[in-house]
Amino acid sequence: MPDSNKDQVLNALTAAAFGAAGQRCMAISVAVFVGSSKQWISDLAERAAKLKVSAGHEEGTDLGPLISPESKTRVLDLIRSGRDSGATVVLDGSDIQVAEYPKGNFVGPTILSNVTAEMKVYQEEIFAPVLCCIEVESLDAAIDLVNNNQYGNGVAVFTTSGASARRFQNEIEAGLMGINVPIPVPLPFLPWSSGKQSFYGDLPFFGKSAVQFYTQARTVVSRWDPALTPTESMSFTQR
Repeated sequence: MPDSNKDQVLNALTAAAFGAAGQRCMAISVAVFVGSSKQWISDLAERAAKLKVSAGHEEGTDLGPLISPESKTRVLDLIRSGRDSGATVVLDGSDIQVAEYPKGNFVGPTILSNVTAEMKVYQEEIFAPVLCCIEVESLDAAIDLVNNNQYGNGVAVFTTSGASARRFQNEIEAGLMGINVPIPVPLPFLPWSSGKQSFYGDLPFFGKSAVQFYTQARTVVSRWDPALTPTESMSFTQR
């Protein structure tokens, strides 16, 4: 939201989108900028461009390589698809080279703006340091965008307005919600409450639900009547 703290938002997006090279299940791959906050995209690109890309064990490294050559190929295809579909490549990490590791599966921080919900790069989980930026004019439009997505794992809002935060909390259709928190991953004693196509089954495996998840229910029906003798039979009376 445009009323949020700009530095807090940019720091959170930089860490959540590009940390761990975007290879974690709750990494932010889409940022929705409401109203005038879209002007912050260029500032975000400046911060992301300063991140150091190298092997994870090298001192000062901010993000390492992707997990395989196949993963890199897939990610580059998605970036290319976004560009071909009309997205603007604000920051391009496709051709990044790390001199010490010429064969590494590196993709640098990449930011696409003017992304739309119809684009493949938006619809698929990228699992890489690639952030898709969508610009909308209102909180209504932002909520509709999120709720029209087939997935419902996690979502976050940054705002200084309690009213906006409460409305977001009540109307959004996602299981994990962050308010001024970029990656709303709960501690193990809280439920993991993903929804829509982001969840399979009927019970999560964290929190109190985990006890039920790992418990096999049993039902025992028993009757003991002292008046019965070993020669007498037992029966149930219908009522």
